[in-house]
Amino acid sequence: MEKVDNFLWTEAYRPRRVAETILPEDLKKTFQEFIKQKNIPNLLLTGRAGVGKTTVARAMLEELDVDYYIINASLNGNIDTLRNDIRNFASSVSFKGGRKYCILDEADYLTPMTQPALRNFMEEYSKNCGFILTCNFKNKIIQPLHSRCTVIDFRIENKDKGPISIQFAKRAFLILDNEKVSYDKAVVVEVVKKYFPDWRRVLNELQRYSASGKIDSGILSNLSEVSLEGLLKAMKEKNFTAVRKWVGENLDLDTSVLFRQFYDYSANYFKAGSIPEVIITLAEYQYKEAFAVDVEISRAACLAEIMVKVEWI
Repeated sequence: MEKVDNFLWTEAYRPRRVAETILPEDLKKTFQEFIKQKNIPNLLLTGRAGVGKTTVARAMLEELDVDYYIINASLNGNIDTLRNDIRNFASSVSFKGGRKYCILDEADYLTPMTQPALRNFMEEYSKNCGFILTCNFKNKIIQPLHSRCTVIDFRIENKDKGPISIQFAKRAFLILDNEKVSYDKAVVVEVVKKYFPDWRRVLNELQRYSASGKIDSGILSNLSEVSLEGLLKAMKEKNFTAVRKWVGENLDLDTSVLFRQFYDYSANYFKAGSIPEVIITLAEYQYKEAFAVDVEISRAACLAEIMVKVEWI
C-alpha cells in the first residue's frame, strides 16, 4: 500500500484514485463515469462526517490531473474569501489547461451572505471553473445552490453496510501491517463497527491506540458504549447539576449514539405513557443540534426537557 510522507494516517493513506475508495458500488460508478467523460459537473456531496466526501472529490481531480483549490468553509466561509481567494482562482487561467475546480469543504458553514453570492460565481465562471461543495447537513445549503449542483448523498443502505465494513477492516489491516503495528483482528473489527461509517474516526482511533505498539483486547474497555445509568439516575432525581456535568464530560459522544441509546432503552426507564414524549423530544433536538451554536447547551436542554416531562419507572 502506497503511503505519502505524512504523520496523520488519514492523510498518509488517503485514496488517490476513486477505485481505491470504499463506497457503495453505485456511488463509485457515478464518480468513475465523471472521470471517464473527463467532465465533472458542479457537485454537492452530502453525508455524515468521515464517509469520504472530500477524499472522493480530491481523487477525481487528481485522476483528471487538473488544477484545484480547497477551501475549508468552516474556517474561511465569509464573503471576503469569496471575493478574494475564490474569485482570483476561478478567474485565472489553468496552468494545466482545461477547467479548474474549487472544492468548498464543509460548505454548510458558509455564511448567509456568502451562499447567495456563490451562486452567481458558479454561473459567471462556469466555463473556467467548476465547484464541488461538501457538507454534513444539506438543509443548511440554500436551494439556489442545490439547483446549480448535482446533489449526491453518501448514504449507505443496510444491504451495503456489512460488505463495506469488511472492506474497511481489510484496509485497516493493511495500514497496520505497513505501520508495523501488532494487532488483534477481532479488536480492529470492533473499532470499525463502533465508528462505522466514519472512516476518518476509525483511522484516528487506530493511530491513537497504536501508540503503545499494539492493538489488542486491552482497548476493548474504551470501546464499550457509554453507560447511561449515572445520567438517568441524576435525571430521575432531578439533579440537573450532575446532568450538566455528565454532558460536559461526554461531549465527544456522537449525538446519534446518545439519542439512539435513549430510544432503544427508553422502555427500561420510562413509563409507557411517557415514551412517545421522549421520542418526540429526541427527534426535535436531533434536528436542532445541526444548527446549534453550542452543542453542550443544546444537549443539556434536551435532557432537562425529558427530565421534567416524563414519568419514571
